Amino acid sequence: MGNGRSTLAWLLIAVVGLLTICPVAMLALGSFSTGLTAFGSFTLAKYAAAYGDPALYGVVADTVGFVVGSSLLATVLALFFAYLSTRTDIPLKRLFAIVSLVPMMIPHLLFAVSWALLLNPSNGMLNLVLKDLFALDHAPFNIYSLPGMILVEGLLDMPIAYLIMAPAMASFDVSLEESSHVFGAGNLQTLARITLPVLRPAILAAFTLGVVRSLASFAVPSVIGMPGQVPVLATYIYQMIATGFATDYGKAAAVGMSVLVTSIVLIVVYRRLTAASEKFVTVSGRGYRPAQIALGRARGPLLAVVAAISLVMIVLPVLVLLYTSLVPYAMVPSRHAFAMMSLRHWREVLQDPVSLASLENSLFLGVAGATLGVVLSLFVAWVIVRVKTRAAGLLEGLSYLSFSFPGIVIGVGFMWFFVQTPLYATLTALLIGYIATYLPYGIRPLASAFIQIHTHLEESSRVCGAGTLVTLRRVVAPLLVPGIVSAWILMASMFVRELSLSVVLSRPGTEVLAVQILHFADDGLWGQLSALGMLMIAISTTLVVIAAAVGSRFRALAAQG
Repeated sequence: MGNGRSTLAWLLIAVVGLLTICPVAMLALGSFSTGLTAFGSFTLAKYAAAYGDPALYGVVADTVGFVVGSSLLATVLALFFAYLSTRTDIPLKRLFAIVSLVPMMIPHLLFAVSWALLLNPSNGMLNLVLKDLFALDHAPFNIYSLPGMILVEGLLDMPIAYLIMAPAMASFDVSLEESSHVFGAGNLQTLARITLPVLRPAILAAFTLGVVRSLASFAVPSVIGMPGQVPVLATYIYQMIATGFATDYGKAAAVGMSVLVTSIVLIVVYRRLTAASEKFVTVSGRGYRPAQIALGRARGPLLAVVAAISLVMIVLPVLVLLYTSLVPYAMVPSRHAFAMMSLRHWREVLQDPVSLASLENSLFLGVAGATLGVVLSLFVAWVIVRVKTRAAGLLEGLSYLSFSFPGIVIGVGFMWFFVQTPLYATLTALLIGYIATYLPYGIRPLASAFIQIHTHLEESSRVCGAGTLVTLRRVVAPLLVPGIVSAWILMASMFVRELSLSVVLSRPGTEVLAVQILHFADDGLWGQLSALGMLMIAISTTLVVIAAAVGSRFRALAAQG
C-alpha cells in the first residue's frame, strides 16, 4: 500500500512538474535564444535589447503606479467592508457576502469594457449625460488613463482582499479593544492604535496578493490602458508578440522573466504573511462573541455607501452590457433610445462564424478542461492530504507554484514549448495551458474536502464490514462531492472567461470568447461585444447552475443509498 502511494505521488510530481516547471524552463531558455525558429542558439542579445530600451523604464514606472494604486484601493475598500460587516451593527449584512462573491462571476474583461462604455471621453454614456446636464464642452471623465485603470482594477481586486481580511477581523479578541476604551480611547483611536496594528499581517497579505493580481492583470490594461497609451508590463509584452510585423518572442521572454521572478517573490511573501496572520488570531476558549460597535446615526449613510459600491460592482456592469447590446449605437438612455432597441447585434454575433467558433471552443474548454482538471486535482489533493511523505510535500509545492504565474508571461513560455511540438495552434495547447495555470483552483477545495473526511470514518466503516467501494459510496462520496462541485465550478468559470493566456496561444481556428471580445473592443464594435459578453456571462452562469444541481442530486442519491 505504501509503495503504491509513493509511486502515485512521484507519477503526479512528474505530471504536475511538466505542467508547471516546463513553461518556466522554456521561458528561460527562450529568453536566451535568437528566435522561435532558432531555439537553443544561445545569445544575450534579447536581454540587451529588452533592458537597453529606454521605453521599458517608463513602462515600469506606469506598472508600479498601476499595481500599487489599485492594490491600495482594493485593500482600503476591503478593510472598510470587513470592519463594517464583522464589527458593527450595520443592517443587511448579507449584502457584504454578495459583494464579495458575485463580482468574481463577472469576467474581468467585461467589467473593464462596461467602464469603458460608461466613461470613455468620446461617447461614454455617463459622460454624455453629464455633458447634456451641465452643458459641458468636454467629457468630465476619461477612463483611458492611469487613474481610470487604478479605479477599475481596484474594484476588481477588492473582493479577494475582503475574503482575506474579514475572517481575521472576525477572530479579533475584543478584550483588547475593551481595555483601550477603559483607558479613555475612543473608537477611532482604538481602531488606529489597537485593531489595525494587530491585523497588520492580514492587511499586508491582502495588499501583496492585490499587487500579484494587478501585476498579472491583462483585461484592464488592454481595454483601458492601451487606448489611453498607458502601457504596463503585461501590454508591453503583448505588443511585442501580437502587434506589428516583427514579433520578438525572445525579447518578450527576457522581460517576462523579470515579471515572473517578481511575482514568485511576492507569492512567497504573501504565504509568509498569511502564516504570520494565524499567530495573531486572538480568539480562544468558549463563549466568544464578537462585540458589535453601534454606528448610531451613521448607519444609514454607511449603508447607502455600501449599496452604492454594490451597485457599481454588480448591477451596473451587467446592465450597461445588456443595454449596449440592444441599442444601435452609443446613446444616453431615453424614450427614443428604448424605442430603437433591437436584437440586431445579437443576430450579427450569432451569424458570425468566428464568434460561433469562439463560443464552441470556450464551451468545450470550460467543460472538458474543468473535468480533466478536477480529475487531476482529485488525485493531487488526495496525495497532499493522505500521504505524509517528502514526495507529497514536493507535490504540494509544485501544484501551488502556478499561483504566481502571470498569464501573459507564462503564455510566452508555453508558446516556446508548443511551437516545438505538433500541439502548436490547437485547442489541446489551450487546454493544457489552462489546466496548468489554474490547477491550484481545483486542488484547494478538494484538499479542504479531504481534510474534513477523517480517516477514522473510513476505518470505522471497514470495521463494520463495509468494503472499499461501499465505504467510498456511503462515507467518502457524500462529503467529497461539495469539494468536487466547487472545484469544477471554479475551473469551468475560469476557463470560459480566460484572456491573458489565450491572447498568446490562440490562433485562427482556436479563438475563444475573451479573445473575440477583445477584437471587437479593438474595432470599436461595442454592440457585438456586449452581445457576445452577455452570452459569456450566460454560459458561466449556466455551468454553475448545472454543476450545483448535479452535485445536489448526487449527494441526495448517496444519502439514500
